[in-house]
Amino acid sequence: MSKDAPKLVMGFGTFDGFHPGHVFYLESLKKLGERLIVVIARDQNVERIKGKPPRWGEAQRKKWVDDCDPVDEAILGHSTDFYDVIRRHKPDVLGLGYDQKVNMEHLESLFPNIIIERVASFMPHLYKSTLLKRELGL
Repeated sequence: MSKDAPKLVMGFGTFDGFHPGHVFYLESLKKLGERLIVVIARDQNVERIKGKPPRWGEAQRKKWVDDCDPVDEAILGHSTDFYDVIRRHKPDVLGLGYDQKVNMEHLESLFPNIIIERVASFMPHLYKSTLLKRELGL
């Protein structure tokens, strides 16, 4: 990695049922910089955004991410201000998953000095949380 390479990368997710697609996402994020902080969605925000509570609570989901090798730090997101963690940690790169719904123009206008990268998918026909839950009858 060159001396001008980004130092801090921040990724986001629910991680409701940890699977190889999540590992691929985290490994891909780590390649974007030196240090990786991953923000775990709060239970109440998951329910509000997805219309149902997560299958696993935020403490368990955070532990799964924290235990993943490429992750330097896993933190819980803010309960009401989604951008609080970005302002507090000031990452060089925001890494988004291939399926994360984000208004890119709005995000870029809020954080014009932060690089925003989309990470490719890893076998989404097999490793997408909603598919895995459906297969398990959850």
